[in-house]
Amino acid sequence: MARSENKDKAATATQLASEIARLMRLHAGLTQEQVGAQIGYTGSAISALETGAQPATENMLDALEKAIGGGIGIFTAAKKYLMLDKYPADFRDYAPLERKALSVSSYMTFVVDGLYQTEDYARAIIGGSYPPLSEARVEELVGARMARKALFDREPTALLELILEESVLHRPFGSRDIMRDQLTLLAKYAKHRNVTIQVLPMDGGLTGDYAGDRGSMKLLETPDHRTVVFVDGQGLSKLISDPAEVTERAHRYAKIRAQSLSPLESLNLIERLAGEQ
Repeated sequence: MARSENKDKAATATQLASEIARLMRLHAGLTQEQVGAQIGYTGSAISALETGAQPATENMLDALEKAIGGGIGIFTAAKKYLMLDKYPADFRDYAPLERKALSVSSYMTFVVDGLYQTEDYARAIIGGSYPPLSEARVEELVGARMARKALFDREPTALLELILEESVLHRPFGSRDIMRDQLTLLAKYAKHRNVTIQVLPMDGGLTGDYAGDRGSMKLLETPDHRTVVFVDGQGLSKLISDPAEVTERAHRYAKIRAQSLSPLESLNLIERLAGEQ
């Protein structure tokens, strides 16, 4: 049986959804078993939901909306907030900003940006992390990462830019087949009208200059035309909004872009490497 104290350990949105489910069930005058029978779950599953021991899945929320939602869309509205709870804590401030961003410009030094990853590549990275995660948590994180891809086809259109260290294209995760599929997907994204992908070559170009030595970063333009920077590494992340700090990193990003291959040269390299896998 689910333990009520687990609710105190659950994230805020999960706690709220649990309480809403309990209150809507009581308002409808139903027992946990009765609600479970209506939506195809056991009474124990409803109890786990109401105590926060087991967060609701999207399918469960859809079923609850029909059964006890009262036609007001309350469980449907809860979905986007519960999705945030699936992200690591240090990513939750960034995730809602990305979803609404006018533009996202990323520079990655070790792996392909999560927004552009295939499901298998993401699973290989997340599943190989340390400390090890449970299979259930791996799948939860993979699902949350894949959900971010809605940004590619969102209206209004977001402008997306990715600069990758060339070494990222040579570093396989999982298997050569997984890497080939990842490179193929990158090439596909590079052909989207709202996406630009460039590669920072390992040889440093003609001058040997290298502006990307301070690690990965993301520059994000908000709907009110502010720019923020997100940096992440070794389990530590920071969302930067101070104008002076943002400007410094924006100039550094511009230098990295200037040192990168052109979009067409980058696409040709990605497609060639995909064919070699």
